[in-house]
Amino acid sequence: MGSLTNLEKPHIVCIPYPAQGHINPMLKLAKLLHYKGFHITFVNTEFNHKRLQKSRGLDSLTRVPSFRFEAIPDGLPESDPDSTQDIPSLCESCDKNCLVPFKDLVSKLNDTVSSNVPPVTCIVSDAALFFTLVVTEELGIPNVVLWTASVCGFMGYFQYHNLIKKGYTPLKGISW
Repeated sequence: MGSLTNLEKPHIVCIPYPAQGHINPMLKLAKLLHYKGFHITFVNTEFNHKRLQKSRGLDSLTRVPSFRFEAIPDGLPESDPDSTQDIPSLCESCDKNCLVPFKDLVSKLNDTVSSNVPPVTCIVSDAALFFTLVVTEELGIPNVVLWTASVCGFMGYFQYHNLIKKGYTPLKGISW
């Protein structure tokens, strides 16, 4: 069996929530999918894209033609590149500002004449990025949602209602 050309490969766009605990699991999944023959576009915010370039070198993002990195703005002002962005501000800003740039990027990727990549066949998005669901519905592209929490975190979320029901939370008698 011959190998597929770049334009014949299925194309998955992976977009994590812009925090390290979300980026790392999504990047691992993207690498596994690439290894299995998928064309991958990994989408970061501009802030994290710059951090990735700084940590891995300028050439690290362009070495493999069927695995590419793209960036969209998060809507926040420039901040210290060596520290984490303010999470509440990032959540609010992503909800308000990322839909249009992400939709524009996916539309650009689907324009095979100008992008020289196969059309997007699926989007794998972080469960915290609701705007991706709007884009995939509008463009008719399947969306797989990845929950990046650890098993411990998942069990905490899963059992939270039981903790409330048993009166363990909210904590009583503790002052912060």
